[in-house]
Amino acid sequence: MFLKRSVDILLSALIVLLLSPVFAAVALAVWLESGSPVMFRQVRIGRGFCRFGILKFRTMRVDAVGPLVTVGGDRRITRVGRILRLTKLDELPQLWNVLLGEMSMVGPRPEVPEYVELFRDRYRTILAVRPGITDLASIYYRNEEAILAQSRDPLHEYSNRILPIKLELADRYIRERSFLRDVAIIARTVIVTLRPNRVSTKA
Repeated sequence: MFLKRSVDILLSALIVLLLSPVFAAVALAVWLESGSPVMFRQVRIGRGFCRFGILKFRTMRVDAVGPLVTVGGDRRITRVGRILRLTKLDELPQLWNVLLGEMSMVGPRPEVPEYVELFRDRYRTILAVRPGITDLASIYYRNEEAILAQSRDPLHEYSNRILPIKLELADRYIRERSFLRDVAIIARTVIVTLRPNRVSTKA
């Protein structure tokens, strides 16, 4: 536990320092296209069912409203936002969530309250650990938006097919978690982000 938290702090602080010019460039791009705010905060459920605000660079229009899930071609997403989602640069601000102790570098991805309530009993075990920026589900569902775009009912597809698989992957992570396992997940996340067609998404 102490080792994982220490690595989280050191790694997230190092990345924030090294990528500070990227943070600035992304913030400027978002602001130039659609104004402020450049950040987006959404309520998620963290360890012990505690609520926290997950941070992302804003990828949708300021006045965007609609369903909780996002599908490929969603008209709410801005042009800059599409690039940020494709490259996962919109997730960079979550490094601050890690520094604050709300998240870890690796761990089950935090969900919105509505979906946690659907599977509350399953989440009792999953939320015994800090949620993470990346996990097995992040790799397996790298193209989740494209998958949902092919469904006639994206909300039903997510809550009844995709989310249960994510929960199984989260359970698996908790059973098998270790320092080396986290390193492997981070490495695979980097590879699948940079070369999405060159890596297997098999969990």
